[in-house]
Amino acid sequence: FRADHVGSLLRPQALLAARERFLQGNLPAANLTAIEDDAIRAVVAKQEAIGLKAVTDGEFRRRYWHLDFLQSIRNVAVTRSTVNVSFHTEEGDIQRPPSALRVEGRLARTQPIFVEHFRFLSSIAHATPKITLPSPSILHFRGGRRAIDAAAYPHMDAFFADLAGVYAAEVADLAAAGCRYLQIDEVNLAYLCDPKLRAEVRALGEDPATLPRTYARLINHSVVTRPRDMVVCMHLCRGNFESAWLAEGGYEPVAEVLFNDIEVDGYFLEFDTPRAGDFAPLRFVPKGKTVVLGLVTTKRGALERKDELKRRIEEASRFVPLEQLALSPQCGFASGERGNRLTEEEQWAKLRLVVETA
Repeated sequence: FRADHVGSLLRPQALLAARERFLQGNLPAANLTAIEDDAIRAVVAKQEAIGLKAVTDGEFRRRYWHLDFLQSIRNVAVTRSTVNVSFHTEEGDIQRPPSALRVEGRLARTQPIFVEHFRFLSSIAHATPKITLPSPSILHFRGGRRAIDAAAYPHMDAFFADLAGVYAAEVADLAAAGCRYLQIDEVNLAYLCDPKLRAEVRALGEDPATLPRTYARLINHSVVTRPRDMVVCMHLCRGNFESAWLAEGGYEPVAEVLFNDIEVDGYFLEFDTPRAGDFAPLRFVPKGKTVVLGLVTTKRGALERKDELKRRIEEASRFVPLEQLALSPQCGFASGERGNRLTEEEQWAKLRLVVETA
């Protein structure tokens, strides 16, 4: 589709209030699900009304874009990092300890994870329903070898094989449920474009020069069960936490592997600010793959100008033919349930702008 979006949407206040009551033990799980169902029906209808051809559930059943899925894998534990990380905002840096992940035994998928989420979305959508999954690379990148139990995995090949197997089983069940549009949210390849984060990767004992190919193999094995008519896209961003970001730097260090070694059909690429670099790395994109230009920011409410968006699309078409280009916001509007610093009205104005400009 020429107009698309990454997936997460700002949660309505009624949904946030219901989730808080649930966490406090004051709302039964069935009641929370019913409230989520109603909110998803409304947000899907809104996406369809503004002309989007692909719709998501806004990730309304998740607290975070990644942790809900990853902590559902057996022997994955979520902990608090002991190290503060600098998140960048337009007002200045903020120090926050991010969530850390630890693998405490052999990985396994004991039951479907997001399959029922997709079934409900599919049952109410007239447009194409899209589901998003966090990239499997996250389970390795945040801690490296040190965060993976050496007794369970004395050799990393077995870890990557088990992890890919978890994802392949989920993809197979999503396909059986009718999913034909899947998005993998991959932040770590974008992080490897930042010299500071590459230095941190080395400090963990990993090699930032070889990780892209390692992650390419992991992702390919994770989607090996997809049917031939399932479109798989990958989203990359440099962090999206309450309008803050983590990494900076253009795609050049990973572009060749990203666009040619990873077996996906398209890429949602962050290009809303200079921190994402220029369009030159798009010269590596082969024929037949789509690049969705993330030119509309989700980090603030001010609306972009159509003329400026068109100028940048034309600039990108110097490296990728226009027929292979599409338009979207640069990231989701709510990677966590608290969301970015803009209003729902501003969010919908940006999505309408994407549809109209495309």
